[in-house]
Amino acid sequence: MALMATRTKLFRLLTTLTTKAPILGSGSCSNGVKGPVRVDRGGGLGLTAYSTSAVAQQEPGVVGSRHMGLEILGVKDYEDYRRSLYGEITHKALLVDAVGTLVVPSQPMAQIYRKIGEKYGVEYSEAEILNRYRRAYEQPWGRSRLRYVNDGRPFWQYIVSSSTGCSDSQYFEELYNYYTTNKAWHLCDPDAEKVFQALRKAGVKVAVVSNFDTRLRPLLQALNCEHWFDAVAVSAEVEAEKPNPTIFLKACELLGVKPEDAVHVGDDRRNDIWGARDAGCDAWLWGSDVHSFKEFNTLPHLVARHEFDWSLVQAGPYEFHPYR
Repeated sequence: MALMATRTKLFRLLTTLTTKAPILGSGSCSNGVKGPVRVDRGGGLGLTAYSTSAVAQQEPGVVGSRHMGLEILGVKDYEDYRRSLYGEITHKALLVDAVGTLVVPSQPMAQIYRKIGEKYGVEYSEAEILNRYRRAYEQPWGRSRLRYVNDGRPFWQYIVSSSTGCSDSQYFEELYNYYTTNKAWHLCDPDAEKVFQALRKAGVKVAVVSNFDTRLRPLLQALNCEHWFDAVAVSAEVEAEKPNPTIFLKACELLGVKPEDAVHVGDDRRNDIWGARDAGCDAWLWGSDVHSFKEFNTLPHLVARHEFDWSLVQAGPYEFHPYR
């Protein structure tokens, strides 16, 4: 227990040294704004949080750029600390966050709430829906210690009715089901399929680790990417939400690897980076340490790097836009 406490404190100290960004908040999908950029993320009905990857794009000299001398900011110390615990760093498994890293919403949440809601009598503007949504989401969810339990319907019914003033069950079901389709979401990175196939061919196991309800699996099927992964760890099924290390430990258990042999990639500094490191995993911040999946061929510790021809993953310019 003492080792875990020491590890947690050091991981968080080293992470804090690399950022001035806020940890968590609520917000909306935004383009062209200054300051912290917010993106739609979460269980499919518009859960939002600060995008640390978007902040990294705005402040490349502050947040996590490997080209800005991060040894000064603590990354070398972090890697040295991992080596002192586990020996030479080699990753045998890759854990991937879902929303904001693997997939992103195709339209702003408030726009969809308004568009679908018009035929059910929703009259609020998109701005008003967004403001009401933020207030509702910031309120403590008293019916469970978890927001997403099973299909998450009770929580999302509360959010939708609070955001739009409409409690029509048909409206809710249409909205709820919409966020299980490939109309609502798209993949962040066009190179993802080739990279994941190459990783698995080289013996690296891959899993999705996500705060989501049980719609995540049908969503991955709708996007035709469920076969890319060896396992899926969903908070509603594991009964633990990131940054709780339990969900990362469960993913490692499903893959049959030790936590120290896994690296997690996600776009939220608190949920993904702190949570994974608390579990004993390594962690890379999407949009800062990693901007596309094909960049894995430049990262030093992935065991597959020397096991297959990365030229098979066609190179080309790609810029990640977390709020598109």
